[in-house]
Amino acid sequence: MVQEKGTISIHTENIFPIIKKFLYSDNEIFLRELVSNAVDATQKVKRLSSLGQYNKELGDLTIQVSVDEKAKTITISDKGIGMTAEEIKKYINQIAFSGATEFMEKFKEANDANEIIGRFGLGFYSAFMVADKVEIQTLSYQEGAEPARWICDGSTEFEITEGNKQERGTDVILYINSESEEFLQENRIQGILDKYAKFLPVPIQFGTRSESVEDGEDEKGEKKYKTIEVPNIINNTTPIWTKQPADLNDEDYLKFYRELYPFAEDPLFWIHLNVDYPFNLTGVLYFPKLKNDFEVQRNKIKLFSRQVFITDEVKDIVPEFLMLLHGVIDSPDIPLNVSRSFLQADSNVKKINSYITRKVADKLNELFRKDRKAYEDKWKDIGLFVKYGALSEEKFYEKAKDFILLTNTAGEYYTLEEYNAKVRDFQTDKNGTTVYLYTVDEERQHSYVQSANKKGYDVVVMDSPIDNHFMQHLEMKLDKVSFKRVDADVLDKLIQKEDVQTHQLTEDEQKMVKEVFDKAINNTNMKVEVESLSAGELPVTITMEEWMRRMKDMARMGGGGGMNFYGSLPDTYKVAVNGNHKLVQRILQSDDSHKVQLARQAFDLALLSQGMLKGADLTAFVERSVQVASGE
Repeated sequence: MVQEKGTISIHTENIFPIIKKFLYSDNEIFLRELVSNAVDATQKVKRLSSLGQYNKELGDLTIQVSVDEKAKTITISDKGIGMTAEEIKKYINQIAFSGATEFMEKFKEANDANEIIGRFGLGFYSAFMVADKVEIQTLSYQEGAEPARWICDGSTEFEITEGNKQERGTDVILYINSESEEFLQENRIQGILDKYAKFLPVPIQFGTRSESVEDGEDEKGEKKYKTIEVPNIINNTTPIWTKQPADLNDEDYLKFYRELYPFAEDPLFWIHLNVDYPFNLTGVLYFPKLKNDFEVQRNKIKLFSRQVFITDEVKDIVPEFLMLLHGVIDSPDIPLNVSRSFLQADSNVKKINSYITRKVADKLNELFRKDRKAYEDKWKDIGLFVKYGALSEEKFYEKAKDFILLTNTAGEYYTLEEYNAKVRDFQTDKNGTTVYLYTVDEERQHSYVQSANKKGYDVVVMDSPIDNHFMQHLEMKLDKVSFKRVDADVLDKLIQKEDVQTHQLTEDEQKMVKEVFDKAINNTNMKVEVESLSAGELPVTITMEEWMRRMKDMARMGGGGGMNFYGSLPDTYKVAVNGNHKLVQRILQSDDSHKVQLARQAFDLALLSQGMLKGADLTAFVERSVQVASGE
């Protein structure tokens, strides 16, 4: 074979310094690129064989990755189609851009190594991020082909000579530079292969590993074991998302989930994605158990392209409200070398996003219709997803409104339509607005819930982190519906009817009661009002106005902007004194010091029912209660 030397391109003298300088932070992807190339070459020879265009034995197609620490080399070997010398010139020497100047201009827009490699056809050349010199030994599958060798030291000069490859396929040998010797450590290579190659469709072997196997029995008849070396195969070549749902059972899905997330609780259920028009997409999405907390996102959705891992930053592909799901998505329509700007602009990505939203809504609706009881049992776990989706995606809300559930303090579940039918006749105020009473903490607000129940009112539990926003959303969507926290005011004010209760106090008596309570409380953030309530209601009720409470709760959740203003305001409360309670008459008939003591005791009881009585005030209340009980 005639020896040949040359330069890769007359315009490319700055390519390699650019690759080394700008791509260095993402240098581990060199292995992903080279292994992916090896997989492509292997799949091509399999395809040619299936078409009858290659009639020899395919043999073992396992791709080998090996490290030689002494020689400071990494070798990726495949038994794919190989290349002739002419093909090396075509595929290796012809880089997909015309010159370094144009490259530098385009590079200004590129955000990361993935984008540069993808945009400029540099998959193979990513090897120079870690290598001073790269060598190719290859033998084409074509009849009569001769082995070829290509070598380049990172300058623009290359050399093609006769190679020494005896079997079909390609070896890419990287001579690792001094800055990248971390990649000569086996555990580093193992980690990269586990990350990017775990589900590639062709077996990838990285050395061997020890395995314990049975070795007969000992004198006592107990099994003996011995340790043997077996091939260290990195990947599962047929993950479940490549199979048909009909060929899988529940245990297959659970086993795969445990493989992805070995430390997570088993998921609630899953959705198998499989579409080939107008884009290609496969995958499995799992609903994890979340309860009411937004967990730290350790177990993210993983994005693949033809079984090659790309990223677990899938914000633009998966709707934001489903980012808490787990699982995998694989789409060949998303290039391996994907970038953030690509994801944001690509029309297929937008279609995938819409498709996933629809599939999730359809799955939830199916679960609700097929087995409502099982769906209700899962509601505490999935309610957060559904509410967040209803808030953030209009199309999702339109589907979800039929399977959004409200739960009342009796533990009963209602759809939005069912709940409105349950309460509208009795909880509609004089203005025609149906009031949904709610509690965020049933135990803490127990007395208020009980008062509502005594009047025949129903109370729903709204205790998830996003329920403040969710209630406002429903108030906009539902016709003449208002949510009011059960302790936001006295009940007769929360649901105002035509028949207003009156109390028997004169104006002077009302003024005196207010002055006594103001003196006993001595707190400008507590606004005392004497109310006309049923004699059976509590003597004192402490409330915070519904709108202000919501604003403050949203500020605590990080509402930003104007919300911060409400968060900085002091908490102000209304102290409703029941003018018709016998305790008020007792206060009016007591001497001045006893008046204040009784008022303070009634106020502290109200604080206690809200979990607001603490520290020195709680101690004083206990001591005062002991004195009252002792008749002192």
